[in-house]
Amino acid sequence: MKTRRPTLKDLAEAAGVGVATVDRVLNERPNVRATMVERVLAAAEDIGYPTKKLDAIKLDAARPVVRLGIVLHKPSQEFYRNFASELEIAVKNRAEVRGRCEIRFSSSQAPSEFAAELVEASKSAEVLATSAINHPTLSQTIRALQDDGKPVFSLLNDAASGVQQSYVGLDNVKVGRIAGWMIATQVREPGKVAVFIGGNRWHGHILRETGLRSYLRDYAPHLQLLDAIVNLETRQVTYEATLDLVDRHPDLRGIYVAGGGMEGAIAALREVRPPGKVALVVNELTNESRKALSDRYVSLAIATPLPDICRYLVSLMIEAARSGPSETSGQHYLTPQLLVPESL
Repeated sequence: MKTRRPTLKDLAEAAGVGVATVDRVLNERPNVRATMVERVLAAAEDIGYPTKKLDAIKLDAARPVVRLGIVLHKPSQEFYRNFASELEIAVKNRAEVRGRCEIRFSSSQAPSEFAAELVEASKSAEVLATSAINHPTLSQTIRALQDDGKPVFSLLNDAASGVQQSYVGLDNVKVGRIAGWMIATQVREPGKVAVFIGGNRWHGHILRETGLRSYLRDYAPHLQLLDAIVNLETRQVTYEATLDLVDRHPDLRGIYVAGGGMEGAIAALREVRPPGKVALVVNELTNESRKALSDRYVSLAIATPLPDICRYLVSLMIEAARSGPSETSGQHYLTPQLLVPESL
């Protein structure tokens, strides 16, 4: 006589739990205790319940859980949405741990808001990372988190330099010099060059401005760099300021948008200048910058290699979760991607 195959109800009875609990274990629902997984697995072995899937769950349960908390800038910007997606992929692909990644967004550049988001993320995360700006409030918050055993990494912008676990991003002085090289290569006539930065608390943007200035001083003395314009990384401010620049400086030869807001510069130049008349260098490859490259309104896009930086960051965060905060802060630079119209 053929032996009856055990059912889900049989397994629930053998484990001494409800069918709903067994279903949560089998379908890997969140917030199931490891002891409950073991209990159901043991019952499955006792009654001969098909264990192929349960074996995989058991193997997965043996991997340590690592909880990561990441605070980025506002999700209205395509770059940060792409960043978040790549982070989730990088965490998912780590086979040696069960990564849990909570990504939060700060809706503004206000230091208090970034600090609040970091503190909230720290309630469940073992290790943190943020693209926050530089400000004493944030430095104090990051120091307190580090002292509490929660390593904090700075992304793209070296916030809380010397206090945080490490900086992970581009060498921003080098990025600014690359922008200067592109503008000087394209422009031969004397004239003005403008640079947009998100704000004076953006250490990364200030370093990019410094790199741009040093390159032009070294190799393009015929080009005068105007005072940096703060655009708060917004499209509208950049758009209006670009139109004003073109109106006040007929000899405007180049523009470098060191952070967000490039869409405004692109839109303004489309209205008042033919392609290539003003050498425009932007940061990051998005749908907008890709189209502007194709139309030759953008001469160069200096892009953060998101898959690479996310894989590297997640690796560092997992190691930090195991070992705790470092006594010395470090810097980890990745090589930027350089895209010109012919790259597309």
